[in-house]
Amino acid sequence: MTIHIEDLKFQCIIGILDFERETPQEVIVNLVLDYEYKNDFINYAHVVDFIKFDLIDKKYLLIEDVFSSLPTKLKENFSTIKTLHLKITKPSILPDCKVSVSDNYKFIS
Repeated sequence: MTIHIEDLKFQCIIGILDFERETPQEVIVNLVLDYEYKNDFINYAHVVDFIKFDLIDKKYLLIEDVFSSLPTKLKENFSTIKTLHLKITKPSILPDCKVSVSDNYKFIS
């Protein structure tokens, strides 16, 4: 099975600039995860809540820092995940473009 979470928008503290540390800014998360469906499913609402809580709670300095911990945390909490594509966008950080970081993960069960 594949779950697609597209354009998940919320505000959090993320960034290294002074104003980014003081005022929450909008981020957009896109995620595609493949998992093995047997008798148990992954509740996508729980995945959304997990992502939002992590980013809001941790107040990461860099988008890249999210990628060093969130995928592992997702795998620990949703053990049937096999692959994951994660993209995080900061739509308002630059006046003339959106900036995103993405990465792919393959988990060995």
